[in-house]
Amino acid sequence: MSKHNRLFKRLILASIGMFAFAFALVPLYDVFCDITGLNGKPSLTQAEVSDVIDSARLVDVGFLTHVQNDAPFKVTVDQAVISVKPGEMNQVTFTANNLSNEIRTMQAVPSVSPGLAAQYMHKVECFCFAQQVLQPGETIDLTLLFYIDTALTTDIEELTLSYTVFDIVKPGS
Repeated sequence: MSKHNRLFKRLILASIGMFAFAFALVPLYDVFCDITGLNGKPSLTQAEVSDVIDSARLVDVGFLTHVQNDAPFKVTVDQAVISVKPGEMNQVTFTANNLSNEIRTMQAVPSVSPGLAAQYMHKVECFCFAQQVLQPGETIDLTLLFYIDTALTTDIEELTLSYTVFDIVKPGS
């Protein structure tokens, strides 16, 4: 019987250890992403306007949109790639269309790649700051006003700002 008791105790300790490890994964992942620059989460707060422009340098900024799952939206950008001077204010227009016959609310969540560049992408005005309510079949223009910080390292010559669009209000809600 003592053999079974030892095995039982080991199984209980292993279960507790696995639970503790799983519980610690989220904060460990966040620390790992902060250290490595993965999971390029840009700031979702409004930035101040830049007062310094690096005219000797150009950075290519690409824009992507992805509509999550069955969200009834079509979101496009007027320019897929632009070349910008760090510190210079830039404006890009996105167009969103509600493809459903119901009032819908969308939320765009940004991500920057490479992840290390996320801290240098400053949005002064962004449709990602607030949820967008669209009437059935409505098409709206969404403005992004941004600049790339002059402190961006010179080895990063291009970055991509990607938006994942979610349907916040589900049918029947």
